[in-house]
Amino acid sequence: MFKRILIGLSLSVPLAACSTYTAPIATPPASAGVAENLGAVSSADPRATEAGEAILAKGGSATDAAIAVMLALTVVEPQSSGIGGGGFLVHAGKGGITTFDGRETAPATATGKRFLDQNGERLPRDKRVISGLSVGVPGNIALAAKAHGQYGKLEWAQLFEPAIALARGGFNMNRRFHASLAGNKGRADKTDAARANFFGSDGEPLPVGSTITVPALALTLERIATKGPQALYEDDAAALAAYVAGETPQDGVMAASDVVGYRAKEREPVCARYRSYRICGMGPPSSGGVAVGQMLGQLERFDIAAMGPDSPTFWHLFLESQRLAYADRELYIGDSDFVDVPTAGLVDADYLAKRSALIDPGKALETVEPGKPAGAPLARADGDEPPENGTTHFSVVDGEGNAVSYTSTVEGAFGSGLYFGGFYLNNELTDFSLSPEMDGIPVANRVEGGKRPRSSMSPTIVLDEEGEAILVIGAAGGPTIPVQTARSIIGVIDFGMSAQDALALPLLMAFGSTVVTEEGGRVEGMIGSLEALGHTNIRTFPPRGKANALLRTPQGWESAGDPRIARLLSYEPAETDSEAADQP
Repeated sequence: MFKRILIGLSLSVPLAACSTYTAPIATPPASAGVAENLGAVSSADPRATEAGEAILAKGGSATDAAIAVMLALTVVEPQSSGIGGGGFLVHAGKGGITTFDGRETAPATATGKRFLDQNGERLPRDKRVISGLSVGVPGNIALAAKAHGQYGKLEWAQLFEPAIALARGGFNMNRRFHASLAGNKGRADKTDAARANFFGSDGEPLPVGSTITVPALALTLERIATKGPQALYEDDAAALAAYVAGETPQDGVMAASDVVGYRAKEREPVCARYRSYRICGMGPPSSGGVAVGQMLGQLERFDIAAMGPDSPTFWHLFLESQRLAYADRELYIGDSDFVDVPTAGLVDADYLAKRSALIDPGKALETVEPGKPAGAPLARADGDEPPENGTTHFSVVDGEGNAVSYTSTVEGAFGSGLYFGGFYLNNELTDFSLSPEMDGIPVANRVEGGKRPRSSMSPTIVLDEEGEAILVIGAAGGPTIPVQTARSIIGVIDFGMSAQDALALPLLMAFGSTVVTEEGGRVEGMIGSLEALGHTNIRTFPPRGKANALLRTPQGWESAGDPRIARLLSYEPAETDSEAADQP
């Protein structure tokens, strides 16, 4: 009855005829990935995409389907996300834009010295990350319940059915999961329970193609489906807190009251103009909405479409805009419940015009300093967020035109390595700045009890002049997430690309004075030109990225996934175990 079309990493389900649509500035070409419908799903694993499709086919909303995708990814992609982590959800519908914050929180007794030893030096990485020190109270189930209460159509328990079937009935080990297990020993196999699920008696990951069942996770999901969020946040509170506390070597330990008291929050969206579009994303504690809005706003005055994706000048301008946006990010962004964040000032059009004026098309800035937006506080951040790879993104639209952009994470691959109830617990607290102050000034992103760490997650929805969603997008990859997202938006709006081609654009990112780009991408051949413009420390690395998007075209919704990991979803063994180990 329903026809599936495979696009990159995702499948889409035709649900209805496409309505009349006003094309964007540059109309992307039609592609084989376009489904003639107003309902589609894009995720990093086809089995999770199928879970979302099944919910849409039953008449579920975009929110219902997104929750089903998140739950299914808990089963088939535990290295990247799941109910032991948290996320951000952006919803667009007739009522406007709504954003939900399911970011994890620090225990109430946590202090700014959490990751420092008695001498004030940073603890070794393994002690910080692979322990209870890194675990925040999980937020994804609370986020799902809050969003479902506002935008759900199906019964809560129905959303769990696909994930329970995968956990109990089994799923096949693909190359990507196998390589991630092999590349993260000491973390993925920290516990007896995780080893029993995913590793053989020889201590190696089960072979590619093996059928994996996770009965403990199936039981956990069944209890949450039946009893609601209280099954995790009340019934399991004492056991979860005691387990994490027992693995925490110092500072404040997690208590049952931390789990019971967790609340997902509705936040004000961050929206900025770009060309004739409205770009809406997540505000603090995420830096993603601000960073994407700033990068695009600072590029507004340039005729990027005329330059095209093969122009070194374009990529130079993009690098400069990144540098300006990230300078502001490091100084100002933190949990707005704890620090004053000048969000409105950071995306104000006049402020962005002043920042843009600093960009010289013919030469890189020698130094980049934060700006002074309206409402700027006296706080600092030290920019030591680690480039972890335990994140996933998925996009959903339904037959009524509602759109959901949802980024979910456990922070690093397999999170903290702690394993509870059949799922990995996050290591999100390592997203806090490791030092509580700099030069005697409090760091905005310092550890505090009950606080949510800063994030780079950038679930984004692009709206046309009529307020209709045309692009639902996001990415994984730590601090590269806003760059991947902004790059792909430029690909669609300025270069007229399909979503698939926009996601395939190379990653080019500035980390301070260092610039990184992908081997074999179109930018690698421009290194000499970029060096001539002043970018002198350019390094290359194997292709990496993990973005997903839905693009509305005249033919319907195009569902696209990052081509960099498409080949890794095979059930055939890889030539080397390291092939996919570093993919988020």
